[in-house]
Amino acid sequence: MSAPITVQKYGGTSVGTSERLQNVARRIAARAAGGDRVIAVVSAMGKTTDSLVALAREITPNPAGREYDMLLASGEIVSAALLAMALDALGVPAIGLTGAQAGVFTDDTHNRARITRIETDRIMTAMDAGQVVIIAGFQGISPHSDFTTLGRGGSDTSAVALAAAVHAQRAEIYTDVDGVYTTDPRIEPNARKLHDIAYEEMLELASQGAGVMHPRAVEIGLLYDLPILVASSFKEDLPGTLIRKQVQMEPSNRVRGIALDRDVALITIRAVPDRPGIAAQVFGPLADAGINVDTIVQNASAARLTDLTFSVAHDQAAAAHDLCRQVAADLGAGAVILDEHAAKVSIVGTGMQSGVGYAAKMFRALAGASVNIELISTSEIRITAIVHEDDGRKAVQVLHAAFELDEPVTATS
Repeated sequence: MSAPITVQKYGGTSVGTSERLQNVARRIAARAAGGDRVIAVVSAMGKTTDSLVALAREITPNPAGREYDMLLASGEIVSAALLAMALDALGVPAIGLTGAQAGVFTDDTHNRARITRIETDRIMTAMDAGQVVIIAGFQGISPHSDFTTLGRGGSDTSAVALAAAVHAQRAEIYTDVDGVYTTDPRIEPNARKLHDIAYEEMLELASQGAGVMHPRAVEIGLLYDLPILVASSFKEDLPGTLIRKQVQMEPSNRVRGIALDRDVALITIRAVPDRPGIAAQVFGPLADAGINVDTIVQNASAARLTDLTFSVAHDQAAAAHDLCRQVAADLGAGAVILDEHAAKVSIVGTGMQSGVGYAAKMFRALAGASVNIELISTSEIRITAIVHEDDGRKAVQVLHAAFELDEPVTATS
């Protein structure tokens, strides 16, 4: 019977210095000594990616996608090579691979590529030869044999996809935090670490601003029913949080976490003609331009005119604003207003769909703290309120207290 395969991912802070790289090497060596076949996926060291982005911007404000990916991919390749060297220095055979060498194939979308398949032959051959395999995360190779990157945070996606491809029992994500908390402890000191959390809950939290996991990584875990452990690379004695299908029950309170997203800009188009097909005429050009639209609210029509408001990320706000002004002129609509001072706060919990009173409790708590709600959106397991950016932190703290998320959970199953 083959030894179990362990897939670990180490984030930028975990490999941020030579000393930390050597600490990671010792962790991997210990796991390999225990009999596991180990694959480690690594991010770029510390703030390397930020430095590379800044360097590119010094050359040109609009770098070509192909060359930009070629530049950014170098950060993870450096980490992989150095970690393989550190393992070799410990007497542990290791090989560093780029995403392409590891068989990670993607589409040809630069800067935000999606993995299309993983060919594991070289990985399996290396492990069969007794080597630890170190893979540069965040990257792959396009159908044209060019470097592609998966978007910021894409090393999480690399690790979970690789774990699924080699049929590992779970993916282990090691970072500078020791698990998933009810909310960001830097915002709310009373935040509580969760023992486990359902895929759907983690996906909603990640999509709504929680930075612990990349949403696409969670999607892959959900698709393949692959548990994902989130734990600290610095505190080996602390248990992490397991993202999985079945979780502890929490019968008295179905809210599991609160996310805050400050990367929110609102665009409002005034006096849009209220007629069939108008939404497609507004949002079609945005989609064609690669602009991701989130929360959408349309006011009640008056005199066959309506106001349309939606949210986008800050880095797409200017382009969306310019495009909407063109669309508004074509439609004979009114002014287009850009508000870059918004924040999005969300409560998430699978059990909310079968409970009552969660929205009322949320809105009462925010009203009691004089937090004005500008927009509301919901899913089966999420309620989101868009507020002014200055109220985002307070909103999280108020809601965390209102839903008593600092209280420990007693497992019932």
